[in-house]
Amino acid sequence: MERDAGSFLSDSSYKKYSHVRLSGTKDPRSYFRTKTWWLGLVLMLLGELGVFTSYAYAPLSLVTPLSAVSIVASSILGILFLRDKWKPREFLRRYVLSFLGCALTVIGIYLLVTFGPNTHEQLSSRNLELHLLGWPFLLYLLVVIIIFCLLLYFYKSQNMAYLVIILLLVALLGSVTVVAAKGVSGMIILSIQGDVQLVYPIFYVMLVCMIAAAVYQAAFLREISELYDASQIASLSYMLSTTVAVIAGATFYLEFKGTDALHICMFIFGSCIAFLGVFLITQSKKKMFEPYIMMDVIPGLRSIFDKKSPVQPELSGSFSYGTLENSNNPVNNQLTEAHQEPNSVHSVMEPKLD
Repeated sequence: MERDAGSFLSDSSYKKYSHVRLSGTKDPRSYFRTKTWWLGLVLMLLGELGVFTSYAYAPLSLVTPLSAVSIVASSILGILFLRDKWKPREFLRRYVLSFLGCALTVIGIYLLVTFGPNTHEQLSSRNLELHLLGWPFLLYLLVVIIIFCLLLYFYKSQNMAYLVIILLLVALLGSVTVVAAKGVSGMIILSIQGDVQLVYPIFYVMLVCMIAAAVYQAAFLREISELYDASQIASLSYMLSTTVAVIAGATFYLEFKGTDALHICMFIFGSCIAFLGVFLITQSKKKMFEPYIMMDVIPGLRSIFDKKSPVQPELSGSFSYGTLENSNNPVNNQLTEAHQEPNSVHSVMEPKLD
């Protein structure tokens, strides 16, 4: 259950809430000087530390799908802290998909925990070497390298910046990250317990692989965030990353070895339900086009207008934004001059006709 606490604490709603609060006040401080932002950062770091620790005690096939808990927690905290001022009927219509998605995600998580693999072994350097040189992982690594190179060729050389292609690159790198992170976490826990594993080369090999894969994974995520909406990225990224990570855990650590067919089928069924729940949650987060800015969304902004502070857009009935009040519109001036030009020419020609 370490993943549940870690996912909940890793939510960044507190950090976003500090941004929104600060934007609606006259506080000259930067966002990173507020207590709310630092609270969100500390909770996120504690959550990630809990997730990293859980790799040493639970199978990857169980820890990775439970990242859906963070999506559920983000949805709930987002409604509580960043909610708009909706009427009850409008509130239910807007968030009905979120509530349904949260319910399905919880059901899927329950099935995952109940029917997921329950194997555990001490991740010593000797055991990791045996897993690393085993034929199932070597075959999996060969397939991953071929697929990654093909996807990278299509993305970089052929300029095929499709959402699925980039997220598959992220998922493949993520599988390397979680496999290496589990090994590093397991060896650190054994070292703390007295069986020192930090003197073996495989620890540093897996540490370098974990850091390098995480860095490139973050770089691809940054690129895709500039091309697509976050709601599209979140759902598909969870589905692809979870699927690839479960396959990686099953091939490297042999987590499903000895598991009967019923448990495997129920595990797949629970994963599908969790995928559907996450999809519904992220679909409700899509931003609708609003031609006007909703000033009441930002807490404290209304007090600025009550004090007659110079904030744009003005609430004086003007449809302009970002322009000074009572200023001449250059477009209207050009149209007026163009309209007056024929009259001026006509007035000049009249004396010649006389």
